[in-house]
Amino acid sequence: MSTGIVASLSGFASSFPLVIAGLLAVGASDSQAASGLLALCVTSGIFTVLLSWRYRQPISIVWSTPGAAVLIAAGGGGVSIETAVGAFIVCGVLIFLCGLWPALGRAVTRIPTPLASAMLAGILLPICLAPVTAVIEHPLLALPIVLTWLVLLRWAPRWAVPAAMVVAVTVILVQAGTEWLSATTLAPVLVPVLPQFDPLVIVSLGLPLFIVTMAGQNVPGFVVMKSFGYTPPPRSVFALTGLGTAAGAFFSGHAINLAAITAAISASPEAHADTHKRWIAAASSGAFFILLGLGAGAATAVVAVAPTILIIAVAGLAVLGALVSSVGTALEDPKHRISAIATFLVTASGVTFLGIGAAFWGLLVGVVIMGWLGWRRS
Repeated sequence: MSTGIVASLSGFASSFPLVIAGLLAVGASDSQAASGLLALCVTSGIFTVLLSWRYRQPISIVWSTPGAAVLIAAGGGGVSIETAVGAFIVCGVLIFLCGLWPALGRAVTRIPTPLASAMLAGILLPICLAPVTAVIEHPLLALPIVLTWLVLLRWAPRWAVPAAMVVAVTVILVQAGTEWLSATTLAPVLVPVLPQFDPLVIVSLGLPLFIVTMAGQNVPGFVVMKSFGYTPPPRSVFALTGLGTAAGAFFSGHAINLAAITAAISASPEAHADTHKRWIAAASSGAFFILLGLGAGAATAVVAVAPTILIIAVAGLAVLGALVSSVGTALEDPKHRISAIATFLVTASGVTFLGIGAAFWGLLVGVVIMGWLGWRRS
């Protein structure tokens, strides 16, 4: 149980600023962002407990961290929270269909790995540049955060990002004083949002959210579980997380999926020597994650009084490892490096064309170049 609590604490502290920043980027108010964070915690926690108990495996469900990065990348492109919620629902339906129709899930996972990784890297790059910008613009606030992360990355890597988050909250509170206490979102409240289904937003936000959630979270999650000797049922995982994503979307939650890093904590020997008892760690993690959701209002209030670049900087430290992994995977195969780097550059550019965001165009450009070069070689 203690391992499960550590897993939920580290998972929450490592990436909740990214979730809040992402929701604010697509037009959510402070109360709607807090509602989204609470919805994600509740749905993730409930399905973690249910799946772990039902299959007696440490199956951890968490929010989509790369999906939150997609929200930041889509911000400023004419997306409103209502149209974003419509895209979240479509993403949930697609994940659910992967459970009912395995061919769809196989099709998504067969998107060329170099292109999917390059797209994710392009989404993450501007976020990972934020620590540099924050140190230049707010050195007294940002330097302690970056130095804390750097020191612990050497001696206690698992706690590097959570510790940086603690330092960030401390410096924010010192700077803001009691201003954050005046927020109206401190109490946990679910705020419903009436969705709007804009085809352009669905293509530029909903589809990239679905792809990075499947390729960047679910697939690695299954790999991590298999490395510890567990085989979660894909149909149940996809069907339930799809339903949870669609349900949470009505309260501004973007997406939930199978965990990878958090799953490794609960599935490891640190949780229990007996592999048949490690599901208890995941179940306790899910239960504690719901409790952490009750602090969503306070977390959002603290984020709201901080310089935006500072919050994105903390998020950048959290996803730096994912950027390194994505770049390495994208450029691993020499035959596909040109198409992968093209996908990366177009996605990182943040260009919007015909009302559709850069993530979609980056993937499309990569597919075209990969097809052309492959055909010429043939």
